Amino acid sequence: QVQLVESGGGLVQAGGSLRLSCAASGRTFTTYATGWFRQAPGKEREFVAGINWSSSNRWYTDSVKGRFTISRDMVKRTLYLQMNSLRPEDTAVYYCALDSYGTGEGRSVQGYESWGQGTQVTVSS
Repeated sequence: QVQLVESGGGLVQAGGSLRLSCAASGRTFTTYATGWFRQAPGKEREFVAGINWSSSNRWYTDSVKGRFTISRDMVKRTLYLQMNSLRPEDTAVYYCALDSYGTGEGRSVQGYESWGQGTQVTVSS
């Protein structure tokens, strides 16, 4: 079993930046994918960004391309999401997630079996 803990959320003005972190502990996997999702009030949880185990492949939802960057430090076992040019519509609880199979560019909630508790990101206009 793996535990995921997010941090780095907060309140920021539109156009600002935040960096989210997700620290992993517990079981390790040979191949896997990790991702960031978000959920705004009254909306379904949606995919934001994903990265494979070797960091050779990264994929994003269209609305964040060019603004967000996903990365990972394998030694620290930490996943990051650098968010620039933030917009009010980016306001949501952000979750990191792990897909222990790591096949393909997973974008569905069902494809990830381990989740963090979430961190709130609020972007004011």
